[in-house]
Amino acid sequence: QVQVVESGGGLVQGGGSLRLSCAASGQTFLLYAMGWFRQAPGREREFVAAISWTAGITYYGDPVKGRFTISRDNAKTTVYLQMNNLKPEDTAVYYCAANSRGGNFRGHTWYDNWGQGTQVTVSS
Repeated sequence: QVQVVESGGGLVQGGGSLRLSCAASGQTFLLYAMGWFRQAPGREREFVAAISWTAGITYYGDPVKGRFTISRDNAKTTVYLQMNNLKPEDTAVYYCAANSRGGNFRGHTWYDNWGQGTQVTVSS
C-alpha cells in the first residue's frame, strides 16, 4: 500500500500560479505512476496530469497542457504540480493518486490510493 498526502492549495487570482505537492509513503517501490485529478462541484473527476515513476514520462489533460507541469523527486518520493496562468475554470478540489498496477495512467480507476484532496480556487 502507498499513502499520499497533498498540500499547497489555496485562493489565487486569475493568471496567477500555485504549486501543489504530494508526498508518497509506504510501499513506494510498487509505484508505476503518480497522478493528479480534479473535481469541481457537479462535475466528474477529471484527469489533470501524471508521471511515470521510473522513466519520468509525463501526461497531461488537454485543458492544462502548456500551463501545468508535473515533476517528481524520487529521493523524496514527492510529486509536484506547478500550475501557471490559472483560470477560474481550474477551480476544483485537486487529488493526488498513486498507481501501483500500470494500465492507463489517464484513467482514475487505475489508481488505488488517493489523498484527501486540496482546494484550489481561482478568482476572476
